[in-house]
Amino acid sequence: MAYKKKIPFAYQPVGWVLGWAGGALAGLAFRKTWKAIRHEDDAPDALDPDRGWGEILLAAAIQGAIFAAVRSAVDRGGAKAIARSTGTWPAKDKGGRD
Repeated sequence: MAYKKKIPFAYQPVGWVLGWAGGALAGLAFRKTWKAIRHEDDAPDALDPDRGWGEILLAAAIQGAIFAAVRSAVDRGGAKAIARSTGTWPAKDKGGRD
């Protein structure tokens, strides 16, 4: 039983590495998506005076959706891998992320 209580703590470094890799993957996916949509290499920055509200909010919404989807996929995949290898789900509780 003590072994099962240590799994969430042991998963933290793995989760951190997966989160970092997922963030990098999401950033790449967003850049490719923005280039496909707008045919531009760089997405607008919120403080760019030459960009309009619509373009800035569109970029933010797309970026947020991609990051959330990638983060969830990476978190779930990592948790499933730990559960398969140890027989224990790595989360302490069934609550949400935040």
